[in-house]
Amino acid sequence: MNYLAHLHLGGPGREDRLGSLYGDFVKGSADVWPAGIAAGIRLHRRIDVYTDDHPLVRQAKRRLPAARRRVAGVLVDVFFDHCLARHWHDYADQDLPRFTADCYRTLLAEPALPPRLARIAPLMASQDWLGSYTDFAVLERVVEGMARRLSRPELLAGGFAELAAAYAGLEEDFRAFYPQLQAFAAAERAAARATG
Repeated sequence: MNYLAHLHLGGPGREDRLGSLYGDFVKGSADVWPAGIAAGIRLHRRIDVYTDDHPLVRQAKRRLPAARRRVAGVLVDVFFDHCLARHWHDYADQDLPRFTADCYRTLLAEPALPPRLARIAPLMASQDWLGSYTDFAVLERVVEGMARRLSRPELLAGGFAELAAAYAGLEEDFRAFYPQLQAFAAAERAAARATG
């Protein structure tokens, strides 16, 4: 899953949200961070493993051409964030603009973000990266941006067009998968609270 889903699944607290994002920006042991942030990082990592191993996600990846297999997971993650934003009202009680504004406030108020996240957080907020996912056309820019960060950008060339061609099936996969992922994340948060 990508940023929006991790923030949605991670819990409503400040440290929940920070940890949910830090999972993409830090390596190594989560225990070097404050306990609440560390719990969010660990949850982020468990969500990634659950997602990568799930049959519906494997099915979604197979909807893309075989030549795209190496980056299919990245493309599906981004597409699933689009689906979450588009169908937000089906999965969340708080409306999307308010949720994203709360997330941006949390990020921008944090003085000690991991360096790479600190660099992009102001852009994320000013350009409303999270809310912009409702517009499928935005994914073209997202995929192009991801390609620029790869040592082999050609791996993502044409990826947006392939997402567009597989849109209906991928959306169906998301709609079947996300409630299961929500249940998994809720159970993981409850287990973490129970063990302290």
